[in-house]
Amino acid sequence: MSQDHRLQSQRFELKYRVSEGVARMVRDFASAYLELDEFGAGSEGNSYPVHSLYLDAPDLALYWHTINGNKNRHKLRIRFYDELPGSPVFLEIKRRVNNAILKQRCAVRREALADVFAGRMPARGALLSEDGKPLVALQNFHRLLLSHRAAPMAQVSYLREAWISRHDNSVRVTIDRAVRCAPEPFARLAPAAGTTPTVFGNQAVVELKFTDRFPDWFAEMVRLFGLQQGSASKYTDGITLLGTERFTPGIRSMVWIPKAD
Repeated sequence: MSQDHRLQSQRFELKYRVSEGVARMVRDFASAYLELDEFGAGSEGNSYPVHSLYLDAPDLALYWHTINGNKNRHKLRIRFYDELPGSPVFLEIKRRVNNAILKQRCAVRREALADVFAGRMPARGALLSEDGKPLVALQNFHRLLLSHRAAPMAQVSYLREAWISRHDNSVRVTIDRAVRCAPEPFARLAPAAGTTPTVFGNQAVVELKFTDRFPDWFAEMVRLFGLQQGSASKYTDGITLLGTERFTPGIRSMVWIPKAD
């Protein structure tokens, strides 16, 4: 599954934790304005699985930046959508700068992760696209990996139902369910264990995403269903739920590079 064409470099994201009943009403309302994402069409629940391996510093610095509410912060993760050896993985940097979300993403072949975790830049042939943006994203990911001495820390998995603009990706509504988080120090690229507790219990996470202004129909939907904006960080809330003592850096024999100046 390749979803690079759906990625926006900058957007705004508002999150709401809701009951399943409200999530279905949001879906019905949004479907009048948006169309179902092609990756969910025909699937059970109109959803597809999303898995993210989060990397962090040995002292969980990136986790604590979120806990402390730092205005300008970022996360490092490796996203994948299935366990097939031939499927690509996506190196991602997700930044929050004040109220805006900025993302950089580079699709690479799975075998390139050996170089990534060894602190080396993958060969150009490992990139699925060699145009400017993915290469810059890879370079920035590599720089931050070394700067934080980051290593695999946690696996987050969930089911995503996504509704998108009919003509572009300027407006998007996602509904994430069954969010799970588990310690993952070995980068096995497997879904978070189904035996782990769901991070948000029986609640779903609705995200309203837009690149320009807040659409009028978003405002009407928020008012109609009484949506209350709040925090819903899958990685951060997952670690908090399970306890920071359960998370330790992984692959230390591979990722042990002197901290960059």
